[in-house]
Amino acid sequence: MTHTAMKQSSEQPGWRGTFRDLTKDQGFQPLRVEGKLPEDLRGTLMRVGPMTFGVGEERYGHWFDGDGGVMAVRFDGSGARGAARVIDTPGLRAGRQAGKILGSGYGTGASPWRRLRHGGTKRNAANTSVLEWNGRVFALYEGGLPTELSPEDLRWLGERDLGVILTNFSAHPHRVPGREATYNFGMRYGRVTTLELYELSDAGAARHLGQVPLPGPTMIHDFIATERHLIFFVTPLRLSVFKMLLGVGYYSKNLEWRPELGTQVLVVPIDDLANPVRLETEPLFTWHFANAYEREGSVVVDYVRYPDFGTNTWLREMTHGVPTTPSQGRLHRATLDLKARTFRTEERLALSAEFPRVAPRVETREHRYLYLSVHSGPAAQRGPQDAVAKVDMTTGREERFALGSEPYPTEPVFVPRAGATAEDDGYVLTQVYDAPSGLTHVAVLDARHPGAEPLARAWFEHAIPTTFHGGFTPVS
Repeated sequence: MTHTAMKQSSEQPGWRGTFRDLTKDQGFQPLRVEGKLPEDLRGTLMRVGPMTFGVGEERYGHWFDGDGGVMAVRFDGSGARGAARVIDTPGLRAGRQAGKILGSGYGTGASPWRRLRHGGTKRNAANTSVLEWNGRVFALYEGGLPTELSPEDLRWLGERDLGVILTNFSAHPHRVPGREATYNFGMRYGRVTTLELYELSDAGAARHLGQVPLPGPTMIHDFIATERHLIFFVTPLRLSVFKMLLGVGYYSKNLEWRPELGTQVLVVPIDDLANPVRLETEPLFTWHFANAYEREGSVVVDYVRYPDFGTNTWLREMTHGVPTTPSQGRLHRATLDLKARTFRTEERLALSAEFPRVAPRVETREHRYLYLSVHSGPAAQRGPQDAVAKVDMTTGREERFALGSEPYPTEPVFVPRAGATAEDDGYVLTQVYDAPSGLTHVAVLDARHPGAEPLARAWFEHAIPTTFHGGFTPVS
């Protein structure tokens, strides 16, 4: 290695490669497979995340503002075919045509004269998650409507309101198996800020369930559902709606952390929206939930908890260098007593963690195992997660999957094995940026044996930026 290369490697950690624009746009092509793919792994892993990080010489101010892209791998039991595309949204096309960032975003500002000149451009980045519903595929971004993609080649088809969406549509819908439906929400800011609740049935019908008032104009990224309730954590973030209406600043700059307000836990009966249960507790922040279930008059919720909104600084700094502060998310389990209206929570994992998932066949029911991305130790907390862990929620045991040298994995997705009877009998799929090679692969892991080498790796011939969320659709 030359002196220059040594200097560059010491100044730039290996994970910086995950924040370079996608360099190769491709439809489904055969991937090189290392190892042996399970014969019963048949279906498509699809993931969405930011895949370009600026326009021309201008860079977005926050990871959340990157233009969305989709990565997908189709497994047929013997081979794998992969695709990766930047989603060709109208906002992306307009920015590239102008050669500059045209409007403000979550963490990116644009001058008032530029916004005025370009019609106050509001961009749907389509960069957060994916929804597969009744044979249709949507890239989700909570600042706008669902963006429909072609299932065949993942190309942009257009924004859709599904005939019912009144404002925006959260990037975190949750399916409730017992109701054969998927639930989600949008937020409407006004004199009274409201949650707008939606139901997408497995049969193909979509409906607006109604609205629930909130204690103030806040930001809610995710929620969780049981068979009977939708649960929201209304944290003490407050948005200056007046500044937003005037076009002053940008969204996250107009958010204020108000710890004196505490957190309101909102438990909404799906069949009785007019009578939610509201619990009050200390200030906290959360991005993501893993699961919730009901037990003897209580609701149990697994989630990643932060002490405050400092996590936003960590996420913003990630795209521009090494964050000045470490990530502070911790896995927690909360018990909500609906009768006594109390909230009790306890830490379940000492490691910094995010992107928790459970086996899809046990969602909304009590489960034993949880999978999530973690930092391997304190020294790693100034970069993206560098390990995937399996946590036994009964015993507290934590095991980490073997992913090789300097890996940077994404949110793990659990896929049950054909005919499985045990809850952890299946595979864990994760997109991995391999820093030594500068390439991306999807690792197929045996959920029962975290310490073993991956069963297989399906390699792309290039790097793909880290995606946020995704899911697996099996072949029926």
